[in-house]
Amino acid sequence: MLVAVAPGQVGFGGGTGVGVGRFVLVCVACGLLGAAVMDLPMMKQEDGFTPAYVAAALLRRTSPGEVPFREAVVVHHATGAIAGGLYGLAFLLFAAVLPAGAVVGGVEAVPHVAAAAGIAAFVYGFFAHVVLPRAGRRIYEERATAVRGQWLRSAVVFGVVIGVAVPALTSVL
Repeated sequence: MLVAVAPGQVGFGGGTGVGVGRFVLVCVACGLLGAAVMDLPMMKQEDGFTPAYVAAALLRRTSPGEVPFREAVVVHHATGAIAGGLYGLAFLLFAAVLPAGAVVGGVEAVPHVAAAAGIAAFVYGFFAHVVLPRAGRRIYEERATAVRGQWLRSAVVFGVVIGVAVPALTSVL
């Protein structure tokens, strides 16, 4: 669906009437969906859930080996929801300064692609270069390259889900 964006509807869905708060909530839901879909490649990879354990360990101030699976998954999904909210904020910032391009689904294409790519890169970079070295000490020393590579693939899946889910959901609101 390609639509001209009305001046008062900066960022999303020319004429759909989606408010900023509602838009960010949709983005949070899309982030949670992205984290849930990430579970699939994470389950298939040898160290796939290692980032979830490491992130939970950082929050618990313990070692990744002491974190129960359920807690690691909860932290992973909550982080996905937060990243979805960050995507929404990034999108709104980009929509204010970048050309709109076509409206795809319920969002302007150029800010959407920039925000989705930016958040996927942030999700990867923050874990790989901040969280992993800080909380996954032994893992970082022994398997950092493998864990980062597997996390990169998972972060790309997250970005693709955001890239598809946000336009799809905002188009029906």
